[in-house]
Amino acid sequence: MRRHRVPPGGAHALRAAGARRKVTVVSYVGPEFEPAPPRRSALRRPLTVAVAALVPGALAGWLLWQVTGDPVGSGGSGGGTAASAPESSAPAGPASSGEPTATRSRPAPDGTGAGDGEKPGVPAPGSASAPAASGPLKGKVVVVDPGHNPGNFRHTAEINRQVDIGTNRKECDTTGTASDAGYPEADFTLDVARRLRTVLEQQGATVTFTQDGDRPWGPCVDERARIGNAAGADAVVSVHADGSAAGNRGFHVILPGTVHEGAADTRPIVGPSRELGTRIADRFGAVTGSAPSNYVGDGTGLVTRTDLGGLNLSTVPKVFVECGNMRDGEDVALLTSGAWRQKAAQGISEGIVSFLRT
Repeated sequence: MRRHRVPPGGAHALRAAGARRKVTVVSYVGPEFEPAPPRRSALRRPLTVAVAALVPGALAGWLLWQVTGDPVGSGGSGGGTAASAPESSAPAGPASSGEPTATRSRPAPDGTGAGDGEKPGVPAPGSASAPAASGPLKGKVVVVDPGHNPGNFRHTAEINRQVDIGTNRKECDTTGTASDAGYPEADFTLDVARRLRTVLEQQGATVTFTQDGDRPWGPCVDERARIGNAAGADAVVSVHADGSAAGNRGFHVILPGTVHEGAADTRPIVGPSRELGTRIADRFGAVTGSAPSNYVGDGTGLVTRTDLGGLNLSTVPKVFVECGNMRDGEDVALLTSGAWRQKAAQGISEGIVSFLRT
């Protein structure tokens, strides 16, 4: 610490010396300095007195409540308002045992579905979402099937296991495709599916997922079909993105072809599925502004296939929606946009609403 010398003449001389020099005062509050204490309010003492006066009265009221069991001024027994116990949000009864296992739908916190990289909690298995109180889809059941699974690549042995799809045997599931920059189709499908769920629930539908990122891999394509069948779904939509060559652009909707072989019999659902797919293609294009595929479907946006187990084994109306091509730069710019994915979900939802209201 530096000492200041007092000039000859004492304090009077010091004040005179100070008058001749310009003094600069620097205020600094750092880690080694404590800020000046706040100035006491003029109201502090009156407030302290008021609080001290109120405490005995409050204590007396509390003691009276403990003795009588009623709030003060409730008018005696039965006069108060009892607090109701919160109702349980758990579904009544145990979850269904055995296959298929569905996942309960849960809306995302922002009301639009999960955002980029967002996972809105772990859903409870074995039940569907609670439908909205009203809306055009009240009483309708929609199963949403997010294609693939983000964890499939860690479980190659499991997903490569062969399953029966009616016409032949095929691998249980695949990892799906990805953009050249590494954005996985499985992440895309979950995001769009969650957004779609939110919109459908706002329309009054009961929504069931085949998976919500809550299981390490799968489910297999045959189980995905069984989930829709067991739910008695009025419509099932499987969300995907294609992995075609660069330059191939646009969306398309895959419809089940006529299959009657082994465990597969699509004959009852071919007509309704085509109607569902046609309405989704129409609304998807209108809402997103995307054009139908320029490489399959002859410009209609509709493609019929008989080699997909998820369609072959379905007994309820079902389609796949290939929202775009993850290997085309222009399509990827859309698929990686949260705003566009919200439009995709809205377009699919409007197609479902149109189909179920006919």
